[in-house]
Amino acid sequence: MNIHQVSTESLTKAAEILRNGGLVAFPTETVYGLGADAFNPNALTRVFEVKGRPRFDPLIIHIASLETLESVAALSLLSEEKRKKLYQLAENFWPGPLSIVLPKNDRIPGIATAGLSTAAIRFPSHDTAQKLISLSTGAVAAPSANPFGSISPTRAEHVRIGLGQKIDMILDGGSTLIGLESTVIDITGEQIKLLRPGGTPKEVIESLIGTVLCPQTDTQNELCPQKEEQLCPQTSPGQLKSHYAPKTPLFALSREEIIGQTYENGSAYLFFDGNTRDSWLKTQNPPDSAVIKVLSESGQVTEAASHLFETLHELDNSSILRIFAQFAPPHGLGIAINDRLKRASV
Repeated sequence: MNIHQVSTESLTKAAEILRNGGLVAFPTETVYGLGADAFNPNALTRVFEVKGRPRFDPLIIHIASLETLESVAALSLLSEEKRKKLYQLAENFWPGPLSIVLPKNDRIPGIATAGLSTAAIRFPSHDTAQKLISLSTGAVAAPSANPFGSISPTRAEHVRIGLGQKIDMILDGGSTLIGLESTVIDITGEQIKLLRPGGTPKEVIESLIGTVLCPQTDTQNELCPQKEEQLCPQTSPGQLKSHYAPKTPLFALSREEIIGQTYENGSAYLFFDGNTRDSWLKTQNPPDSAVIKVLSESGQVTEAASHLFETLHELDNSSILRIFAQFAPPHGLGIAINDRLKRASV
């Protein structure tokens, strides 16, 4: 599979592939997406086949202009109050890493939404994503460009390794900025709900529109939003118990637990911040060959989020036998980091 650097020529070619029912991997500000024409059921079917994705796990529909929103969403089915909330969210967080579940337009095939009457819609902020969507049909369904359940790709090379010759084109726009998938909220019910924590923190959303429920919260680990036993049907991607997982067994630990973890040969230690690593080193005597990683030396959650999947890819392609990873502080993007670590753990 040839990887194409982003250019006017490659974007034109990629858009033509999408219009003709093909699949194109492309960068967004969150992770790389596997794009298909959102109005083409055959192309959408191929997305599920290529990824090995279960049909009950819906796709997110990406647009590149608010003017095209009504081509994918039936806004007339929202109450006046909900439309007001939608416009507030769109004005403040679009384009950006927020997906909003809305009543779907009948033009969107049922396979894209797992047969549900709603669809998660996103307006990405990445320039390449916007240009590609605009040059194609104006709406692109795009889950992460990786085999289902594995670590999401933050570089074009991750896509090549994961999907190889199964797709038609990979656009290389460099490393992604945020490194975690979008936040997904549902505004179609009586109360607004968080379905997946991600690149837009829940607290920021609530500061604009008020309380956002986190249904079935796992209070022990302060993760949102899905209890492990409820797997189907899915109203949003990223709600399965096991997801975003490396092939190497990963154990997610609190700060206290990882500091107390005795060094083991063949293991990698992934710390949230430099202070925790240093506290652990005071009680351990690992060899010079020990694999010790830190997501953010200074403990900045935004930096840590951008490094999470990149670091997991690196560790997963080595001779490491197991990974011990530290949870982030449970606020802001830390909630999304913890959600991904929990779902990646054994």
